[in-house]
Amino acid sequence: MALSVQSQTARRTASPAAGPSGWLVALLAVACGMTVANLYYAQPLLSSLGAFFGISEVAAGGLITATQVGYVAGMLLLVPLGDRIEKRRLVVILLSVTTVALVVAGTAATFPVLLAALLVAGGTSVVAQILVPFAAGLAPDHARGRVVGRVMSGLLTGILLSRTLSSLVSQAAGWRVVFLGSAVLMAVLTVALRAALPRHAPNTNVSYGRLLRSTAQLVRTHPALMRRGLYQAVMFAVFSAFWTTVSFVLTGPAFHYSGFGVGMFALVGAAGAAVAPFAGHWADRGLVRPMTAVAFVTAALAFALAGFGRHDVVLLAVAAVLLDMAVQTTLILGQHTIYQLDAGARARLNSVYIATFFAGGAIGSQVGSILYHAYGWTGVTVLGVALPVLALLSWTTERSTETP
Repeated sequence: MALSVQSQTARRTASPAAGPSGWLVALLAVACGMTVANLYYAQPLLSSLGAFFGISEVAAGGLITATQVGYVAGMLLLVPLGDRIEKRRLVVILLSVTTVALVVAGTAATFPVLLAALLVAGGTSVVAQILVPFAAGLAPDHARGRVVGRVMSGLLTGILLSRTLSSLVSQAAGWRVVFLGSAVLMAVLTVALRAALPRHAPNTNVSYGRLLRSTAQLVRTHPALMRRGLYQAVMFAVFSAFWTTVSFVLTGPAFHYSGFGVGMFALVGAAGAAVAPFAGHWADRGLVRPMTAVAFVTAALAFALAGFGRHDVVLLAVAAVLLDMAVQTTLILGQHTIYQLDAGARARLNSVYIATFFAGGAIGSQVGSILYHAYGWTGVTVLGVALPVLALLSWTTERSTETP
């Protein structure tokens, strides 16, 4: 079904040949990290929130589910609007709603109010996934991978550092300040992006319902979209399984780490984000297919090392860095691939891609926790080796037409 395309852009801060300026790319990377962090601030706070509201930690865990459900819903229902509504305006609206939701969360007097506020905050924090295709559209073809890589480096960094930041702030000033502080950051980010982002004309003017139907059609039209989404779902599943269960290992009898110590360990994994510019460079050089295989092998190797590291924190740290590098690499290679499928539908392509791999992450976190409690760390590491190997076997069946 053909969609009408508006090819004119009202104005840009950089010419198509030069691409976006370095400071704008840096701002977009920071924005991605700050917004996605909203999904993870509550994780280290479940015990204190349970005690404050007089509920069990299991019930408090519903906050994590609520933010994840909100995020996936936002990916499917809000991100496609990035192709229909002027992007800067859409970003400002969503961040404004996020700010209000976080203020409500930080002042909540009852648990249901907190739950609803974080559901809304999770749904509107998909701003990161509007900014990435925005950056891709500003970049020239020969540098798109590098630009996307730099912007996406903020995403994984935000996921990894959010737990540490939340732990530090809550211990120093209480859990409410975590959400109220994030609300202040979102307000500042709203103003900064409103001032810095160039106006960017919509790619289509079709109705919202037709826009959503066209998103589903993209899955059938472009086999590479689903393949890359499933690749990343596998990688994010093992990533989530690792970071969900490694805290059990670190707080267990082998290490006796405190919650703060676990948060500090997460800082080690953040070093994996340094691979992002390299992954973008590999994509621009046409190395998507071979480097995808290298990333799968690296992820499997990381879990093999982690299996031997149950009593050695250095091996666990090396495994964390290798795993995060592998996940970051496949993420950027995948986005580089899908953005070449249809320049007029990048927001919708991104919504399918990100929703798919976040679903994989949710499944991986749950399965990893089940395996840990049933079979210990060995069960988690076997899963972590097996899934990338299966993805590698699927990689061998790729046709050349599936990798632009």
